[in-house]
Amino acid sequence: MSTASFGAEEFGAKERVRHSAEIETLLEPIHDFLLCRTPQAWLNEAQKAQWQDVLLIDHLHCELKAAQSAALLLRRYVLDQEGAEQVLQWLLPYEDCVYRGKAVNLRELGRHIPRIKVVTQHAWQARLVDRMVLLMKEELHHFTQVYEILQARGIDIRAVSASRYAAGLIRHAHTHEPKTLIDKLIIGALIEARSCERFAALAPFLDQELNRFYVSLLRSEARHFEDYLTLAEMVKGEAITNEIARLATIEANLIQQQDAELRFHSGVPQVV
Repeated sequence: MSTASFGAEEFGAKERVRHSAEIETLLEPIHDFLLCRTPQAWLNEAQKAQWQDVLLIDHLHCELKAAQSAALLLRRYVLDQEGAEQVLQWLLPYEDCVYRGKAVNLRELGRHIPRIKVVTQHAWQARLVDRMVLLMKEELHHFTQVYEILQARGIDIRAVSASRYAAGLIRHAHTHEPKTLIDKLIIGALIEARSCERFAALAPFLDQELNRFYVSLLRSEARHFEDYLTLAEMVKGEAITNEIARLATIEANLIQQQDAELRFHSGVPQVV
């Protein structure tokens, strides 16, 4: 082995160590927040080639749903009719792409982010607008990236049934304000944190392109859950420890229970 090649290998090893340390740093607060990690049974099934297309399509839907959820919070708690219509129009081309099969230039769309003007009464409302608009922008950019991967791989977008995960969490939200909003924000935090945890857990078993992509998503989205938690605390005006504990327990149960179909946020696959 030449000195030059040894130096290159040594550099590569150092880069891998640095990369691993960076990922662990990003994951530490996520692991502290979630009550369990992805079960090995889910990973064992998800890494099989037969599920790759389904998981990518489901991932595409998840990115859109994340943006839709942020938009719903804006429309429900901050925006007037004009602002709500702006947000709906922002989402429409992406929904056309997925639900109606329309050809859309998503890259061009991403260059034209609407400036949503609102008059807020509370500090949490101003922060909600700031954080949710930014989150929508990032989620829709990631939607575009997943869409382009699907196109490049010749994978047709089709309808896939949703897992019971998100609906199972929302079912436990309180039905009176401000508890409803607080719970919805914590649920948003749990979904974002679980997504990042799964990006990191699944990435080592994927091909090089998807591995790099999922790690890049982790870097981009690792702090989203904290934005949701900060908003929830601002709405309540005090610590939300009990609320987090209640919903995090429900989330962990959903992840560890059996599911009939494998999806990005599904629980343990049923043994057939």
